[in-house]
Amino acid sequence: MLIFGVLHLIALALGVVLFVMFVRSDRGSRGPSDDDESGGGGGNDRISGRPKGSPSGGIPLPDAVPPAVRLRGTERLRDLRGRPGRRRVVEPSRPARRRVR
Repeated sequence: MLIFGVLHLIALALGVVLFVMFVRSDRGSRGPSDDDESGGGGGNDRISGRPKGSPSGGIPLPDAVPPAVRLRGTERLRDLRGRPGRRRVVEPSRPARRRVR
């Protein structure tokens, strides 16, 4: 029972901390900042001047192969694919006759 109360107190303390952080962040944005007055368009300051050499992220993927059937139309999938061919039926071999002694 004691641990249940302690966990509730910890959760309440974390909730109060988050609420205080929320209130303080709202208070700081009331006045105009220096960035708004500069007239710049914003953007990313970390853009480098040189182009990338090779793509990052590992092995490049193979070229895409178009699908056999497009699913964007109103036709049913079974109409687009057609019926599959029938499988060949293998006749069972005749069982060997047992010799009765």
